[in-house]
Amino acid sequence: MPERPGILVVDDQKDYAAGLVRLLQARFPGHRVLEAHAGVQALDILGRQEVDLMVCDLRMPGMGGLELLAAALGRQPHLSVVMLTAHGTIETAVEALKQGAYDFVTKPIERQDLYRVVEKGLERSRLLGENRRLRRLAMLSGGQPTLVGQGAAMRRLKQAIAAVAASDYTVLIRGESGSGKELVARAIHAASRRAGGPFVPVNCPAIPDQLLESELFGHVKGAFTGADQTRQGLFQAAQGGTIVLDEIGDIGPAVQTKLLRAVQEQEIRPVGSSKNLKIDTRILASTNQDLEAKIKAGAFREDLFYRLNVLMVKVPGLAERAEDIPELAAHFLLLTCREMKLPPKEATPAALSYLASREWPGNVRELLNFVRRLAVFSPGQVVDMDTIRLVEAPGLASQGGLPPYKEAKNRFVGEFTRSYVGSLLSSTKGNISEAARVSGLERVSLQKILHRLGLDAGQYRGR
Repeated sequence: MPERPGILVVDDQKDYAAGLVRLLQARFPGHRVLEAHAGVQALDILGRQEVDLMVCDLRMPGMGGLELLAAALGRQPHLSVVMLTAHGTIETAVEALKQGAYDFVTKPIERQDLYRVVEKGLERSRLLGENRRLRRLAMLSGGQPTLVGQGAAMRRLKQAIAAVAASDYTVLIRGESGSGKELVARAIHAASRRAGGPFVPVNCPAIPDQLLESELFGHVKGAFTGADQTRQGLFQAAQGGTIVLDEIGDIGPAVQTKLLRAVQEQEIRPVGSSKNLKIDTRILASTNQDLEAKIKAGAFREDLFYRLNVLMVKVPGLAERAEDIPELAAHFLLLTCREMKLPPKEATPAALSYLASREWPGNVRELLNFVRRLAVFSPGQVVDMDTIRLVEAPGLASQGGLPPYKEAKNRFVGEFTRSYVGSLLSSTKGNISEAARVSGLERVSLQKILHRLGLDAGQYRGR
């Protein structure tokens, strides 16, 4: 396995630094652990190679930890920095957090505490790097609808698309609602010899059965009341290209019979005409239904099914390709910002991780709509967990309106307070006095907040 970008240990005490290097190299064998004994030496290393994480002593002669922190982040803005500090310099360590450090560990160091904070810092660096990669991919795609994803399920889908695009046979595209069946149809058309011809999608459920026949096959003048002129159908409009019959399972028996001839003989008869017309149109059909069950129930023609199902492509649901969700979200965020004529926005690693862990019963369509709401409600150029909590608030985007101001304010103030106090107690290991000093709150006030939130500082001790 190739080594990843390294961990850099910076401490002016050479023996101490060497001990940390040995511990980290044994714990994280996939990373090369580098060593520096002065700020200038550390900056030289950072100028020559990428580093995932820097463990840096706060107090060093010459260039101190805070000065090195600022210079290091200037060289590598996405670097995760863990500060080493003695008990008497906690306030300085908190200042380092404000200036961009990821976390700090107090000396003497407990081995498990060191491992825990370094592991989290490396994960943060990994997510930040992935986020940058996703944004580059989204920029390369131009924010246009495209098949996004590198997971195993998507690789299989792209291979299937390439295979069926090489022929002119009818294709049945199957998949859950919202999984991207029309996008797959577009990809098949774009990769086929018909790419220069028209692409005509037809939303079958949106057209009443009594009108669908005329829409598909056209009609002659006087064919029915209101037919005051001859009208070309969608099969003819797709001549030389591709027609997509979306949700084919919803069409009625009469249209199924007419459609069977179009598929089988490559000819159509306009409504009211006595003549058949030859067509040169490739037919793709899509469905989210169990057509075999509909055949058994007598609701779908078996002969039509086999005519449509010459080739079959199965589109995976989002649950089958969760690893693609961060890339999809980054792509949709860029696309939405372009649609709204906004500067590009970027999702934080925590936000992308949350989106990847969440269930999406509505598949890609639901994810797209959720990302659109995130773009609308994020106040700046960063979409974070606060934005997600705002969008997920009861009565907000799902119901199309904002909750009352006081209700929304109380909810988010409460969430912020719980999150802040939890982080505060974690960083001070449940020490109330230290937590009060770090936060600037009176000890009594902090204890009242804990009581109101139902938090016990004791549960944070020894973490």
